[in-house]
Amino acid sequence: MLRFIVRRILMLIPVMMGVAFIVFTMLYFTPGDPARIILGDMATQENISALREQMGLNDPFFVQFGRYLWKVINLDLGNSYATRSPVAREIFTALPATMRLASMAILIAVGIGIPVGIISAVKQYSWIDNLVMLLTMFGTSMPVFWLSLLLILGFALRLGWFPSSGFDSFSAMVLPSFSIAMPQIALIARMTRSSMLEVIRQDYIRTARAKGQKKMIVIWRHALGNALIPVITVIGLSFGGLLSGAVLTESIFSIPGVGRLMVEGIKTRDYPMVQGGVVYTAFLFCVVNLVIDIIYTFADPRVKAQLAKR
Repeated sequence: MLRFIVRRILMLIPVMMGVAFIVFTMLYFTPGDPARIILGDMATQENISALREQMGLNDPFFVQFGRYLWKVINLDLGNSYATRSPVAREIFTALPATMRLASMAILIAVGIGIPVGIISAVKQYSWIDNLVMLLTMFGTSMPVFWLSLLLILGFALRLGWFPSSGFDSFSAMVLPSFSIAMPQIALIARMTRSSMLEVIRQDYIRTARAKGQKKMIVIWRHALGNALIPVITVIGLSFGGLLSGAVLTESIFSIPGVGRLMVEGIKTRDYPMVQGGVVYTAFLFCVVNLVIDIIYTFADPRVKAQLAKR
């Protein structure tokens, strides 16, 4: 297990280097002069040229990338062009809001998706199963920003049940959490249904039924544990996606999270903020995947046995 964890941590190094290279390259070739953005449109060409030389913007591409990569290794994401404050500090300040949003969304997705998937599998080809499949199709097809606007229009403006913005109370967390949880609910429900259908056809399930055990006991005690093994992987990927994909939701609901920081950085061409946000989300996504892989080894004894043979 220790070798597996160390190997996975070492694999993060090339992944993060690749992410840093891609985001740096994209912003390097993006139109716009960082020196002019910092000094403003009223700055003289002499001041702009002097700042470019001071920031090293006249150096070759790989020299600039190497300097940026060295700063990232030393946990220095640079300073924001807009606020002049360290990007790392602003990201860690906004991190709790994003973590709360993603955590509540994944709890909603798991709490609804798994039971719905189990019921759909047990009632295969019934009207309940057909309704669940129809709803999950809509859930995976609806864009998050469109669903967010519908929730605001219906439950905030028309009914007045929840606030339309902010994230400072439980009621304010409901609408944004449901908006990004809806596609994950559909994904987890479909995966749970598919996995349950595969498991309940196994011989040991038929043996348990033949022994006279009740159907619900067989489902919850014997089938669910094995059926959830692939679902755990989907939950981990969904949680990582929520941490990095809440950009539009945070902007629509005015949530002071990392996604909103990145959107504001794109609007103002705050390149260090955008780079720092992308590197942060990529790192967090990799860490979540590592944790899920470790949980997966405990959930599936076969994986743990294979690791022990290596």
